[in-house]
Amino acid sequence: QVQLVESGGGLVQPGGSLRLSCADSGSIDEFNYMGWYRQAPGKQRELVASITWGGRTNYADSVKGRFTISRDNAKIPVYLQMNSLKPEDTAVYYCNVRGYSTGGYYYAREAWGQGTQVTVSS
Repeated sequence: QVQLVESGGGLVQPGGSLRLSCADSGSIDEFNYMGWYRQAPGKQRELVASITWGGRTNYADSVKGRFTISRDNAKIPVYLQMNSLKPEDTAVYYCNVRGYSTGGYYYAREAWGQGTQVTVSS
């Protein structure tokens, strides 16, 4: 059972930076896709940024030029560097993985982390 754990959230002033990390339970060898999503109160969960195993990235228009998704050469963790934060970035941020290999087997499944709160406020 793959478990994802997010960390790095917190309270930051507008214009500040945070770096979120998404770690797994140590079992993922490769993945097809990992993404960061966020959900603000009263709103639907939305994609923030994603990265494929090959390194292809994708960003929501609202975060382009401010956020960067990356991963270690060893595959996990996956990071989300968030710069020039705005109050509208306030949300719970979730890590998601789709399609992964562990223990020599491939699973066409997805897993979510529990989320980490990011609050941008003065």
